[in-house]
Amino acid sequence: MDTTAMDSFTHSILRRQSGQPGTNTGTSNSASNLLSTLIPVALYSGAFFLLFLILRRTQRRIYAPRSYLGALREQERSPTLPGGLFNWIGAFFKISDSYVLNHNSLDGYLFLRYLKIATAMCFVGCCITFPVLFPVNATGGGGKQQLDMISFSNIKDKNRYYAHVFVAWVYLGFIMYMVARESIYYINLRQAYFLSPLYGSRISSRTVLFNSVPDDYLDESKLRRMFGKQLKNLWIATDCKDLEKLVEERDKVAMKLEGAETKLIKLANAARLKSMKKGGARHEEEHLGDNTVGESGSMAARYINPKKRPTHRTKFLIGKKVDTMSELERLLPQIEADRARHRAGEAKFVSSVFAEFYTQSDAQAAYQMIAHHQALHMSPRFIGINPDEVIWKNLRIKWWERIIRNIVTISFVCALIIFWAIPVAAVGAISNINSLDHSISWLKWIQKIPSTIMGVVTGLLPSVLLAVLMALLPIILRLMAKLGGLPSLSRVELRTQNFYFAFQVIQVFLVTTLASSAAATVTQITSGGAGSITSILSQNLPKASNFYISYFILQGLTLSAGTVLQLVALILYKLLGKLLDSTPRKMYKRFVSLSGLGWGTLFPVFTNLCVIAITYSIIAPLVLGFATIGLYLVYLAYRYNLLFVNNSNVDTKGLVYPRALQQTTVGVYLATICLIGLFGTAAAPGPIVLMVAFLIFIILFHVSLNSAIDPLLVYLPKSLETEEEYLLALEDGHTMDGDVAGPEYPVKHPATAHHGLAKNGTTSTSATHEKDLPLPPHKKPNFFTKWLRPDKYTDYYTMRRLVPRNFADIVYAPETERNAYYHPAVSSPTPMLWIPRDEMGVSRQEIRHTSRIIPMSDEDAFFDAKGNLAWNHEDARPPIWQEKVYY
Repeated sequence: MDTTAMDSFTHSILRRQSGQPGTNTGTSNSASNLLSTLIPVALYSGAFFLLFLILRRTQRRIYAPRSYLGALREQERSPTLPGGLFNWIGAFFKISDSYVLNHNSLDGYLFLRYLKIATAMCFVGCCITFPVLFPVNATGGGGKQQLDMISFSNIKDKNRYYAHVFVAWVYLGFIMYMVARESIYYINLRQAYFLSPLYGSRISSRTVLFNSVPDDYLDESKLRRMFGKQLKNLWIATDCKDLEKLVEERDKVAMKLEGAETKLIKLANAARLKSMKKGGARHEEEHLGDNTVGESGSMAARYINPKKRPTHRTKFLIGKKVDTMSELERLLPQIEADRARHRAGEAKFVSSVFAEFYTQSDAQAAYQMIAHHQALHMSPRFIGINPDEVIWKNLRIKWWERIIRNIVTISFVCALIIFWAIPVAAVGAISNINSLDHSISWLKWIQKIPSTIMGVVTGLLPSVLLAVLMALLPIILRLMAKLGGLPSLSRVELRTQNFYFAFQVIQVFLVTTLASSAAATVTQITSGGAGSITSILSQNLPKASNFYISYFILQGLTLSAGTVLQLVALILYKLLGKLLDSTPRKMYKRFVSLSGLGWGTLFPVFTNLCVIAITYSIIAPLVLGFATIGLYLVYLAYRYNLLFVNNSNVDTKGLVYPRALQQTTVGVYLATICLIGLFGTAAAPGPIVLMVAFLIFIILFHVSLNSAIDPLLVYLPKSLETEEEYLLALEDGHTMDGDVAGPEYPVKHPATAHHGLAKNGTTSTSATHEKDLPLPPHKKPNFFTKWLRPDKYTDYYTMRRLVPRNFADIVYAPETERNAYYHPAVSSPTPMLWIPRDEMGVSRQEIRHTSRIIPMSDEDAFFDAKGNLAWNHEDARPPIWQEKVYY
């Protein structure tokens, strides 16, 4: 179950609680509401998890593809878990999270770390708040019952608020320190990762993208004069609109031809099997062989009626019918001629340039400098962009157009977030349409609808529409990020993360909080007069926390169980595979394609959960307990999937992590402001002054922190470049002067190093490094020392032992390097067609005739004994397989 489906499910389950926070009369149904949510959700989640335990034993492709897929390199695969019902759990916990860093992605590792850190922050919050605030609230004299008795609303004596103030100082201060600590951790990890030989030798680490380049600088000679001898290669982006259409048409026609050839062979094979069943086995033996000399289709004509050459329409239904082979013969020479023109620089240039430098240091220098004397020219600049992630149509955008696009798209998203309640309210109105038809005259006709249909309209339809709305939202936000002019998918994810977090906080948290306390509050205010407003708000606002206790139960149990079960993915894989996979290519792609995670919409969901827990940590500390359990269950679920199931299709180089940390501080600000407001409604001046002083302190702390770390999140320091060279020399047994390292330069194997990062051979891939690494310049710290001094004990020298090393040889073929940052329409090869091999020789005859125009192969695809199409799963590297290039 994905997060958007979880959102709609949550709205459906919790809708009945949203208007029932209780009253100020002392009665409460919070405990019964909690049980009524917990019991069905626990049963639902337990059934899902039991189904997962059963299915993972047989459905290996769904539940453990990363452990065996041949399309993955050996270094990318995960260890194979035992196949029993429960015996795999112990082996699962022995695998370190750093395995994800070394075998999957930096983003995946940091996502798990965020969930783990969020769980730890909530657990520490329990340890800080429970012993103090539970007894203070329970004996507050407010006359509340059940769960409301241990919340802020049960306090009558204003002097007791000082307990909340000082606990808030301690806990919220701890959160701010954790944000600072994890920011330092990320910076050190980022620097170690970027300066490692594995990443530093990649072409993307040495290539800078300049946007909004003025026309007079779209000249290779002028750019080479600007950057000097450090510049290695230049790719000036060209307008490939027409060429892209031709290449898309070529690929489309090629796939039509492949499908037609496969269908021909399947029909011939089916007819042959039918003939053999009728006793024609001896006749078949006479015709089987390698006779491929005849015309195309002549072998198949022995078994089926001969047909004309494959044809297709240029447009759906109304297009002109053309000969498929002749269309390919027309397109291929035209494409090659246009490509030659683009490579020669004779095509129209657009305002973006990729500049590759000989070293990462030179690329960083060009990235950090001001490239042009006019504002917004040759800016913004980006480094480390993977060619596969480039949004090519956005490279043509001028600086003034980018400003307009940003204003329009951001304004649209702001309006969407603010007015999102309108479509949601419309969906909610459908569920109550029975009451509306009595008050609105033109809806009288609804009373004539049969009760069965009305039950579907008021029950199922709102849930379906809400699910559609929640599924459309991430699509709309990503579209707005792309339309904003960002040049890569990773940058789109980062902007989507900001958009979606704003939506989560405003609509999922703040609006829901107000709605869950508004019903009773408005009624009491209207009946009690204006004088009762402050006391009513101070009593009812904390009781909205009961909603979020149920919310954390739902997220923790249903989301974790749904994430590991992947019921939708299982059904789609089994069902769509049988219905749609009519060629070996389609079967292969479905088999080897691993589902990716959209960081831009995944992080904000759990960042918002952390914000909710922090906001209610002082008002209703019990929320922290359920948040701890819920977030830990989610961590375990995603840990399993990132180790054994999911892939990272978009690489933000970990930038989603510090952004999530910054967004977590929203919870600190909201908690502080809510406490100031609650103290204000209770007319407690002392606590108000103390909390205002604390608010000023955290603002100053936050501003100072950001000013210190912001440059380190973007640039690489020059000092560490020389340090890395020195350390690499030590690993080779030499100093920078060429002397052999002696006792003064100790080197120890990482598996036995005393800093404690590598526990054993199964828990850390650091132990598999081929070269010994120098020890970090400090002794092994204890837990609290390491926690208090991340700058020292998770420094560069320590973190470089954690990053992948010797993962893959970064060596580029001359053609790969030459075409790296050309538009895919300029560089993509003509696709090889892949058809199944048959015993009659039809496939070999078709290959003989078709290969004169387009490459074709029948290796590793065949028909089984029942005549079903199949391919070689063992090798998983058929003719169309292409080795992954680590740009």
